[in-house]
Amino acid sequence: MTTSASVPTGPAGPAVPAGSEGAITDAAVIDSLVAANADYADAFTDPGMDARPVRRVTVVACMDARIDLHAALGLRLGDCHTIRNAGGVVTDDVIRSLAISQRALGTRSVVLIHHTNCGMEAITEEFRHDLEMEVGQRPSWAVEAFKDVDQDVRQSMQRVRTSPFLLHTDDVRGFVFDVRTGRLREIDPATA
Repeated sequence: MTTSASVPTGPAGPAVPAGSEGAITDAAVIDSLVAANADYADAFTDPGMDARPVRRVTVVACMDARIDLHAALGLRLGDCHTIRNAGGVVTDDVIRSLAISQRALGTRSVVLIHHTNCGMEAITEEFRHDLEMEVGQRPSWAVEAFKDVDQDVRQSMQRVRTSPFLLHTDDVRGFVFDVRTGRLREIDPATA
């Protein structure tokens, strides 16, 4: 999957080791994150927040680096729980996190966000087979690839709404985020 983002260089970006001819190594990227954290921690003050999200909402979204969820949804620190994975699909682990979010930390609403031009539309379940052939062990998880983003949002909404582990399944809404415009398009759960 490609993104339109580029890796920044200079003071705001990762340091490039001498003699690397402009290449950014994996270690340099992580080192730059650790350095950024040190700067963050120096200016950090404890916000005194409870672990319970202020808006009592959980957002489940794709891990795609082009989506800045907090900015796109007007959220601030402490407003929501955020669960991200490849495709933003509702898996058993997402249900686990939602159950904890609702039952232990008081959330009531669920927002599901997939997006246009998703890498999960470009691969197939064959990815799992290829991985098994490469490493000699069958993955215990499904790839959850899809061809129709709208239908996959509907499937994810259905998985949340029918889970026996969740207390609150009435306020579940699904959207597709357009990576070119930044706009959300709501998906009607009833449309086939």
